[in-house]
Amino acid sequence: MPEAKPAAKKAPAGKDAGKDAAAKPAPKEAPPTEAPPEDQSPTAEEPTGVFLKKPDSVSVETGKDTVIVAKLNGKELPAKPDVKWFKGKWLELGSKSGARFSFRESHDAASNVYTVELHIAKVVLGDRGDYRIEVKAKDFCDSCAFNIDVEAPRQDSAGHSLESFKRSGEAKSDTAGELDFSGLLKKRQVVEEEKKKKKDDDDLGIPPEIWELLKGAKKSEYERIAFQYGITDLRGMLKRLKKAKVEVKKSAAFTKKLDPAYQVDRGNKIKLVVEISDPDLPLKWFKNGQEIKPSSKYVFENVGKKRILTINKCTLADDAAYEVAVKDEKCFTELFVKEPPVLIVTPLEDQQVFVGDRVEMAVEVSEEGAQVMWLKDGVELTREDSFKARYRLKKDGKRHILIFSEVAMEDKGHYQVMTNGGQCEAELIVEEKQLEVLQDIADLTVKASEQAVFKCEVSDEKVTGKWYKNGVEVRPSKRITISHVGRFHKLVIDDVRPEDEGDYTFVPDGYALSLSAKLNFLEIKVEYVPKQEPPKIHLDCSGQTSENSIVVVAGNKLRLDVSITGEPRPVATWMKEDQVFTGTEGRVRIEERGDISSFVIESAERGDESRYTIKVTNPAGEDVATIFLKVVDVPDPPEAVRVTSVGEDWAILVWEPPKYDGGRPVTGYLLERKKKGSQRWMKLNFEVFTETTYESTNMIEGILYEMRVFAVNAIGVSQPSMNTKPFMPIAPTSEPQHLTVEDVTDTTTTLKWRPPDKIGAGGIDGYLIEYCVEGSDEWIPANTEPVERCGFTVKNLPTGAKITFRVVGVNIAGRSQPATLAQPVTIREIVEQPKIRLPRHLRQTYVRKVGEHLNLVIPFQGKPRPQVVWTKGGAPLDTSHVHVRTSDFDTVFFVRQAARSDSGEYELTVQIENMKDTATIRIRVVEKAGPPENVMVKEVWGTNALVEWQPPKDDGNSEVTGYLVQKADKKTMEWFTVYERSRHTSCTVSDLIMGNEYYFRVYTENICGLSDLPGVSKNTARIVKTGMTLKLPEFKEHDFRTAPKFLTPLFDRVVVAGYAAALNCAVRGHPKPKVVWMKNKMEIREDPKFVMTNHQGVLTLNIRRPSPFDSGTYSCRAVNELGEALAECKLEVRVPQ
Repeated sequence: MPEAKPAAKKAPAGKDAGKDAAAKPAPKEAPPTEAPPEDQSPTAEEPTGVFLKKPDSVSVETGKDTVIVAKLNGKELPAKPDVKWFKGKWLELGSKSGARFSFRESHDAASNVYTVELHIAKVVLGDRGDYRIEVKAKDFCDSCAFNIDVEAPRQDSAGHSLESFKRSGEAKSDTAGELDFSGLLKKRQVVEEEKKKKKDDDDLGIPPEIWELLKGAKKSEYERIAFQYGITDLRGMLKRLKKAKVEVKKSAAFTKKLDPAYQVDRGNKIKLVVEISDPDLPLKWFKNGQEIKPSSKYVFENVGKKRILTINKCTLADDAAYEVAVKDEKCFTELFVKEPPVLIVTPLEDQQVFVGDRVEMAVEVSEEGAQVMWLKDGVELTREDSFKARYRLKKDGKRHILIFSEVAMEDKGHYQVMTNGGQCEAELIVEEKQLEVLQDIADLTVKASEQAVFKCEVSDEKVTGKWYKNGVEVRPSKRITISHVGRFHKLVIDDVRPEDEGDYTFVPDGYALSLSAKLNFLEIKVEYVPKQEPPKIHLDCSGQTSENSIVVVAGNKLRLDVSITGEPRPVATWMKEDQVFTGTEGRVRIEERGDISSFVIESAERGDESRYTIKVTNPAGEDVATIFLKVVDVPDPPEAVRVTSVGEDWAILVWEPPKYDGGRPVTGYLLERKKKGSQRWMKLNFEVFTETTYESTNMIEGILYEMRVFAVNAIGVSQPSMNTKPFMPIAPTSEPQHLTVEDVTDTTTTLKWRPPDKIGAGGIDGYLIEYCVEGSDEWIPANTEPVERCGFTVKNLPTGAKITFRVVGVNIAGRSQPATLAQPVTIREIVEQPKIRLPRHLRQTYVRKVGEHLNLVIPFQGKPRPQVVWTKGGAPLDTSHVHVRTSDFDTVFFVRQAARSDSGEYELTVQIENMKDTATIRIRVVEKAGPPENVMVKEVWGTNALVEWQPPKDDGNSEVTGYLVQKADKKTMEWFTVYERSRHTSCTVSDLIMGNEYYFRVYTENICGLSDLPGVSKNTARIVKTGMTLKLPEFKEHDFRTAPKFLTPLFDRVVVAGYAAALNCAVRGHPKPKVVWMKNKMEIREDPKFVMTNHQGVLTLNIRRPSPFDSGTYSCRAVNELGEALAECKLEVRVPQ
């Protein structure tokens, strides 16, 4: 790779500069030089901040490669840096900059140093300018600027300037002789002149190619070009352009070139149009240097001299440079494909979860593959960080998902999704999971060789645990079995032995909780008692009048073991209330085991609550004990849950206590809220709420919500109540504005007002109008349904009463504050003087043409409603021809087809009692005038003729504005106009040709135009020649006959299948040759696919919708009596790929 030498403004520093200097090949005459060490460089500065080595400004020759290197201190960066390279201020260099630009990045883990490189291959003059490197890492950002100077290739004389710096003498050794400075001094002046000339030619550091581009561009394009090529001195550039003389070089091939740049939204289509000077010239389109072939994506069109390239459904791949070539000429453009804004279709939703749950936060956007940014509490979540954290980011079409496999407490917070078209936010609430014991372990008393079963039930199926005996973990064996099925954990001990007696404990993993029970070993001692013993029930309190109470939680198992003694063995009988219970199987059953009678209920229900009696008997006597079983449960859900009122961001929720409290007093309530359509409920309180009225706040106005309530007692939480009807936090509107009275009659009042200043998200459904009669406090509604417009007429009011009116706005939130009139209104008709407001155009004569319609709208005023009368000349109108419609405010005069009889003066009278107003309307209906009368040639002298006539009998009811005079030679009778709009009834026609005889005719002209018929002169004007004879010269007639000859031949064509094609040529010959079109030597006859035309020798063969079958050799033959001519071409029809 060729070297990139540092610019003169900044001296090279460090090892890299030494390498660049050493890389240059030194001439044989000069000794090799070495760059000074880094610690000895006088210009070396100790790097500070993130840049250990800043990029150097370089100067490189055109066509060579260059590398820009920068080193970053990783210790100063909070994360892996994101490095971007810019040309100028904002033009980012990336994959779209072309293959010449490449980027490399490496990281030394030992020293924590990042090395970034910018490679530019085959540098061109357009690469000259200021550059900038930008480093970003989370919240950290820094940048550094540098410059690239591009020089023209060095000339031979400049490349060997050191040859002049040589030693004098004939000695062959390099060290012999003296140094000769003369050669170098002679060339100093030449080098300075070249530098001065280069400075003049390259003012402001802008390459000549850019100057040429600016000279040919529009003024509106200057800023874009300066931005594209990194020109920062805009004022200097504009001064230079103002002084320069722009010479527009005309193109020989293009009459209209492409614009410098085009822009299109992704997914739309765009047309690139050029106009060429010759429609037969071949034309090719290129994209990034590759020829474009016709396809459904790229469609070529030929419209006259225009050539159109249509690009359908533009994607980011179409963002490229395009060019069109005609022979040796080319024109270029650049297409920018703009990404449409990405909108959020389905926003994030608030979630409330427990530690360890799987969480998916999803958002749906409007575009597939769109880039979105996830943030947590304002900090961006990246895919690089996801490998270290517990989350991962997933894309599924338009859905973007943030997934936590096992959520932790530190994951709670506010999460935000941002796109270039919007953003949304949601809160993730994480709570510690509370383990609830549904069934505790019970103490057991087991005899030898029997089975002992410890069983407990917890609320989480995933919870595991360990069993301990007297603090020592229990291990499974042949006699001991440990099982975990769903929420149930069991410890089973077979063949119980005395050593199994002790305290057993179950400890759930991960929870500060333990369940304990005791195993008692019952030893059996056999004693022989020869005497009888009466039966006895061993309870805490026994006897005929004693009563025991047992409380069991609904759903739990109850096993009531009653120990019985007596000899002989007594018989136990169980009764529920007064009914004997004998069942030994099922949910409720009796079990007998030796001296123990057990009453077992597997899953207690509310119906099991009752008084139970056990009676034992033997020959020696009997014993009775009564047990009252009370079943307690969670309460029923609260009832009548409803929202009584809402505000802008609040709502009042009211409910009734549950009918059944579960046997334990209700200690309070829990409330939840969710958005309508969502499945995520959010808790509103974590401590129980004791009241039955709750105000929910911090809601969003205009969003539909639903709420539900749980009842809580000592046993647990009830099922949720029925959801409330969906409600929307909306405040009523403010009061209507500017309530005024527009009109009052004997029984009605018309009010008008303006909408409220504050309407809110609920909008406004309409307005209700109410009125109150003076002396009463009752407000009477004037309308039952809200009216939408800001005006209303209250009817059926008592005449003469004084009434106060008010208006309220109504929406989903209820009624607004009323807008009330300040003073009462007296219901009485207000007499108003009648007055006709005649439009301006009817204050003068109204002119219409025959056949047109007459439609006059004349407004008037007056109260009460005036009487309107139309007359013409004092007589009433003909209602069969004239239609009149009158309203409270105007009257309409209508005639469908006007006739001349409709002309005249019309009188309009508007009258209220003895008051009236009158207006006169003058209407004139006109048509074309008749022809002039008695057109005569009165006198002829020399080449002049005097023509006179009389005005027409019928002027068309309009003033004659002039006459049109025409003349005609008697031989040809072709008429020519000699006078227009002549105001007189006579005229003198001059410049007549001697020897000819002329007729004259005259048209009448009025406001409707010329008359349909002219008045023709009855006599003629003969222009006599005196003293002159005509002698015709002799001439020989020329022979114009020629054989057929093609002036324009046929050209080979390539067309696209499905698009009409035309073959054109031109032929000359006299007599007119006969033309025959042929395809592959076969004459084309009457085929509807081919249309042949001949327009004054220009021959065209149109081919409709050609297909590949229409490809071949087409020829055109022209034949007349003097010979024939033939023209041929080849037509190729291509199918789009």
